[in-house]
Amino acid sequence: MVFARGGRNNAAMNDRRAPRILLGITGGIAAYKTPDLVRRLRERGAEVQVVMTVSARQFVAPLALQAVSGREVRESLWDPAAEAAMGHIELARWADLVLVAPATAEFMARLVHGRADDLLATLCLATAAPLHLAPAMNRLMWSNPATQANVASLRARGVALHGPASGEQACGETGEGRMLEPVELAEAVFAGVGLSRPLAGRKVVVSAGPTRERLDPVRFLTNRSSGKMGYAVAQAACEAGAEVVLVSGPVALPAPPGVTRVDVESARQMYEAVHAALRGADVYIGAAAVADYEPAQVAPEKIKKEAPTMTLELVKAPDILASVAALEPRPFVVGFAAETQRVEEHARAKLERKRLDMIAANRVGDGLAFDRDENALTVLWDGGREELMTAGKLDLARRLVALVAARMAAQSRPASNVVHVRR
Repeated sequence: MVFARGGRNNAAMNDRRAPRILLGITGGIAAYKTPDLVRRLRERGAEVQVVMTVSARQFVAPLALQAVSGREVRESLWDPAAEAAMGHIELARWADLVLVAPATAEFMARLVHGRADDLLATLCLATAAPLHLAPAMNRLMWSNPATQANVASLRARGVALHGPASGEQACGETGEGRMLEPVELAEAVFAGVGLSRPLAGRKVVVSAGPTRERLDPVRFLTNRSSGKMGYAVAQAACEAGAEVVLVSGPVALPAPPGVTRVDVESARQMYEAVHAALRGADVYIGAAAVADYEPAQVAPEKIKKEAPTMTLELVKAPDILASVAALEPRPFVVGFAAETQRVEEHARAKLERKRLDMIAANRVGDGLAFDRDENALTVLWDGGREELMTAGKLDLARRLVALVAARMAAQSRPASNVVHVRR
């Protein structure tokens, strides 16, 4: 076994409730990026409430934002239904963080002067939550002394600014003033305040990649797993605040930053490494395509090509999922069903047969899942299901980790918790 240490996260346990982000959108061209920004924030486990200015409607439709956020978009300080119960104060208290993206020069100027002439500006004055801005404007507007004075004033008051970036702008000019891309902005916001860390204080063990079962010194049995899904799950768990140990079969992938990797080859080596790593662990995510069978005997020398046929005797390899599910006290166990047909039916049967708490199922075969950068999952548990639609494997892994963390919190089990994803 080979160990590659990438660091350890010692974050304290945090509130298991999903972080609440109030996303304010002002009237800049960069507003067209905000549906993607909402998606990126939700991938990291946040609830997102959108509040728009009147000008923002010229660049992005409220219906699009409602579709990706799952919440009705708020726009007016004078909404009779919402304001009957002082809705702007309720929103100001609801938020764990207020993010304004894009933040125009005009809006920042209003903040500096304490204006409360629309819903978003009023919320920024009325909230005790951290205020973050993602400036976006023409390069000359950004460099104007008035804007820079406003920036200095806002920073002095504790307002966090992310960006702007430098590059080509909508007006055709090039320079500083671009809003950060949604992925960069989401990561910057979460890193800065420790949001969406439902696994903070947890130790997570992830297994990933294929195994190789030796036939002789030069040949082995293996499978098509690339390890991409497992490595994405390890990264997502690390982003969620966990200390992560990644037990990996042979793959051509670098360990995610902050993750400790243990390299193994065979199913038996992976079995041993996983159980060793589980000591003190809270979560096990088995993202490996472990061999179901191994050769009964390994030839000490290369098998020569002599007879026209050859018969191999195979025996069952160690079942890592079953062995972990049998531990006492009983952990929270999630299995993974990779099927070529009747996917949900087979997954449900496995859920019951192995007495799992949750199972993630997907269809595999030619052109599906293996060796690809995208995947899709159907996650099942007793009395519930959720479709994780086709997405990049890292995005999908973040959604899966968030769902597992939510289920763990719902069941409030203090014992070790296990996730088994097979790829």
